[in-house]
Amino acid sequence: MDRPVWASLTGAHAHLAQGGRIARRYRPEVNVFVAGPDEEPETLTAMAELIRGEPAYVVQAPPIADLPGLTTVMRRAAVQMVFDGAPPAEDDTEIIPLDEAVADEMLALATLTEPGPFRRDTRLMGPFFGVKREGRLAAMAGERMHPPGYAELSGVCTHPDFRGQGLGRRLSAFKTRAILQRGEAPFLHAWKDNLGAIALYEKLGYRQRCDMNVAVFERVKG
Repeated sequence: MDRPVWASLTGAHAHLAQGGRIARRYRPEVNVFVAGPDEEPETLTAMAELIRGEPAYVVQAPPIADLPGLTTVMRRAAVQMVFDGAPPAEDDTEIIPLDEAVADEMLALATLTEPGPFRRDTRLMGPFFGVKREGRLAAMAGERMHPPGYAELSGVCTHPDFRGQGLGRRLSAFKTRAILQRGEAPFLHAWKDNLGAIALYEKLGYRQRCDMNVAVFERVKG
């Protein structure tokens, strides 16, 4: 759990990975996370070699070292929260599974609302569900990292036209129950300074497990 990206890419998401023994990343069309098992020089070099084109994210509890030959675009503090409560009860009416047929709509909604790194095939990381209103995708939520025994609630977002209706809360509760019903433990990440989101998830039964570090690296062209 301290290195959820690495645990996912060497386990449940190995089929979505690029890289080898000491560094891996998600295929670019799936997501932009890169990881390694430690901070050894050879690991950091291997991670850096996997970053081409767009920036890549590193997410882990241990401090994040600079990657050789890359520019640090951002460093930001986050928290990891794990579910520790009774299954939240919310209205499941309108909630539908999302698949390839609405992949472009999912990407458009995520691009507009920025719930975290999202690509057209991010939906392959875990089941996504949503609510449609007026013929449009109004809100969605899904799964991202998948360390052994855990599944990350992620991609929770609502179109601005449909905010204030509790759709994000309902979808978060729905996904939390679905993960629990599979016998896995739900967890999530939030920016440490996003007190509103943290308070919302605490009401749903999540508690803070640990502080997390997030860094974004980019290879300078030229």
